[in-house]
Amino acid sequence: MTSMNEQMPPASTAAGVAGVAAREAVAPKRARRRYSADLSALGEPALWGFGGALALGIIMIAVFLMVVLYNGATTFWPKPIDRVELTDGTVIAGTERRGTLFRPQLAPLDAETRALIEENDGFAFRTLYQTANFDLYGDDFRWVADFETATITQPEDFYYFERQVWGVFIGRIAGMQIAGQQIDYDPAVFRREQAAARARFREIRQIERREIGRINHYIERERLAQRRAVLRQGEEAAQPAVLASQARIAELQAEFQVLQARVNEIRALDRSFTVTLEEVNGRQISPEISQIVRFFPANTLSIFDKIGIYLSRWWEFVSAEPREANTQGGVLPAIFGTVAMTLLMVVFVAPFGVITALYLREYAKQGRITSMVRISVNNLAGVPSIVYGVFGLGFFAYAMGGTIDQLFYPEALPNPTFGKGGILWASLTLALLTVPVVIVATEEALSAVPRSMREGSLACGASKWQTIRFVVLPKAMPGIMTGMILAMARGAGEVAPLMLVGVVKLAPALPIDGFAPFIHLDRSFMHLGFHIFDVGFQSRNSEAGKPMVFVTTLLLLALIIVMNATAIIVRNRLKRKYATGQF
Repeated sequence: MTSMNEQMPPASTAAGVAGVAAREAVAPKRARRRYSADLSALGEPALWGFGGALALGIIMIAVFLMVVLYNGATTFWPKPIDRVELTDGTVIAGTERRGTLFRPQLAPLDAETRALIEENDGFAFRTLYQTANFDLYGDDFRWVADFETATITQPEDFYYFERQVWGVFIGRIAGMQIAGQQIDYDPAVFRREQAAARARFREIRQIERREIGRINHYIERERLAQRRAVLRQGEEAAQPAVLASQARIAELQAEFQVLQARVNEIRALDRSFTVTLEEVNGRQISPEISQIVRFFPANTLSIFDKIGIYLSRWWEFVSAEPREANTQGGVLPAIFGTVAMTLLMVVFVAPFGVITALYLREYAKQGRITSMVRISVNNLAGVPSIVYGVFGLGFFAYAMGGTIDQLFYPEALPNPTFGKGGILWASLTLALLTVPVVIVATEEALSAVPRSMREGSLACGASKWQTIRFVVLPKAMPGIMTGMILAMARGAGEVAPLMLVGVVKLAPALPIDGFAPFIHLDRSFMHLGFHIFDVGFQSRNSEAGKPMVFVTTLLLLALIIVMNATAIIVRNRLKRKYATGQF
């Protein structure tokens, strides 16, 4: 018996062995559970999610910038001219713009073409050609399907003409009329005469805009002076001033007649220099040579010729005024208007936003009213921009501007001077739009200044204002500049409020001239953002305006980057200048 008991393990030992086996059996499961808990605790899933969201956002921004950069940078590159003969005998000529798949109607097609299209699941490829010649065709573009195309050639005698009006012309040069004498086309002679004709065109523009514009300005000023004298003195008392003003107007009109005779003389000479252009089907037009802005044989250009044309188009784009319903030419007035409006907005928003933030943070008693003010400021940042436009039109333009007109410009009424949209009211409207951003950023910058710096300044005998001016503000200046950068970025790209308070489709005259007060803030202006909207959605041919949309978008982004980069450089210099350790 004793030996049997010694051979059998005790009950407790057996139970222990069973427990160990059970724990070993479930150990992997518990290990997995513990590993899962540790992974969740470390935040690995959230980390991957945040990283993926950041990567997706960066990819989307990069793709957008690449699309804008590619389409904008290639807009001005000269393209060859194709002569396309269709299967029905029609001939067209144009530059290839883009191609796409489409689903054609199979009924009017022959059996072989239908079978070929059905093999491609009912799709065919088509190409968009810029046929230009709007004054002859009534359209600028034409789609041509591959199954409609018989032959494609690139004749060397085809030219691409950019005209002052009617847009682009594509065709041959059939002849020239030089000083009233018809001659055959000579490339050297035509280039010389085209340069001289453009010089005459610029001379006419200069006389009309500067000399005749100056005379018209003085005539209008004399007319307003007459009306002002009558309003202030009465008709009888104002008679001497009126007579003197009328004599001055007569002298100005005599000068105007001399200048107008000079303009008519140049135009008569200009009409004797024409060129005969022939489109691909033989139809001809004979514009004045001065109307040819640029021309080149598109199919025989060397790489250096193309680079020269590309650079000249870019220079024209940034230095000239628009033409052909803003789809061609330059955007200099829009560049000036965008930069001037943004800088004026910064001038208005900076002191107002900083002073408001200083009062709320440094002087105002922290309580329920101050909290309500902060909540209201934060809520203003979410108000739709068009609401600010309506407010700016009603308060700034009609109320303030109308009052200014009644007090200082009654002689010009009912024609408003300040009681309409202008660059001043647009800047003030955008200042209201962006001031919440500046207030919040300035408050955060002020609160980040260590309290010990304030106490040390006060302990040294400085007043509260001296402490704020010489200690707090310099230390907070980098944060204030951050708010200004954000305000500039938002204000420069806003369009909706500007449509109500000053921006227009075309304003070639800049609000700066040689007449006092030299800077005319009451005038309407052009803006790159509105220019993009107008060309892309308001032009007679959206396809013709699409290249200008991309290149204007590229220019607007470049301007915003330059202005923001300048502000960032200033902020970084201030940060290095006032960098001190906390104590």
